[in-house]
Amino acid sequence: MSPRRGPEEEFTSYYGRPILKAPTWEPLDIAGYLFAGGLAGASSALAAGAELTGRPALARSTRLTALGAIGVSLAALVHDLGRPARFVNMLRVAKPTSPMSMGSWLLAAYSPLVGLAAGAELVSLPMLRRVAPIAGRGAAVLGAGVATYTAALIGDTAVPTWHDGHRHLPFVFAGSAAASAGGVASALTPLAQSGPARRVAVGAAVAELAATTAMERSGHLSTQTLREGRAHTLMASAKVLTGVGAGVLGALGGRSRVAAAAGGLALAAGSVCLRFGIFEAGRASTLDPRYVIEPQRRSSRSPSAADSAPSETAADAPTGG
Repeated sequence: MSPRRGPEEEFTSYYGRPILKAPTWEPLDIAGYLFAGGLAGASSALAAGAELTGRPALARSTRLTALGAIGVSLAALVHDLGRPARFVNMLRVAKPTSPMSMGSWLLAAYSPLVGLAAGAELVSLPMLRRVAPIAGRGAAVLGAGVATYTAALIGDTAVPTWHDGHRHLPFVFAGSAAASAGGVASALTPLAQSGPARRVAVGAAVAELAATTAMERSGHLSTQTLREGRAHTLMASAKVLTGVGAGVLGALGGRSRVAAAAGGLALAAGSVCLRFGIFEAGRASTLDPRYVIEPQRRSSRSPSAADSAPSETAADAPTGG
């Protein structure tokens, strides 16, 4: 005699109201922080390569870009936190399993190295010039983490679109960061020395578009938010700007400084739109209970298909660094 089956479990929200609390962060703070941090980290990596291959003009432009970008990123973060002391408080504990904790320490270690490397381009002090190459290489190593850790940071939340995209977001953010860094460097560097930046920008743009497409086609219900409303407008703009920027930079960027500047700035603008688009999609996914209820319903029918549960609530991660 087979055991009786109880009624199928139902997953609903109270009168269709949101189950998750929508992120309260200002888009300009957090999306700007995501973009500027990526630009800074990738620019540091480009600067180290430029120094090793004897391209001082490219090294200078990328070091100064990294300095300016990390300044903007930190300013946006502190503005979101409310006061600098809150960021300092995050450094009291180092927790390897927390993207928030590791991100705070990454920023704390990376920022002074960027300052030393870029400072040698602005001030002619013998001691500073001696330590600048070492600082620049250290910034390049940490820059890879700075450019991508925010993907783990938002992917480790309960925000449906971000959590469901946690496998793709690191590749999306890495491609976006490298494309923007290569684009800005191409716009600011003489043609004779900007070849590596152009190649990085075009290759990274292709990688970004491929990773974004893979994320959108991953099959998660929450990816609908990437194709609706304000998020859709921003994501579509990102694709157009990235595609056009890469095309102009690849075809004409080596022959015309104007084309290099136009293509490079288009790539940077595309990266900005991408970060704001992903931010808006995440926020939209917290407002519709379907994106929480439907995955729960599916996992109740097929537990093996369920994703691992996120470790933080929807209102946590990005303010961590």
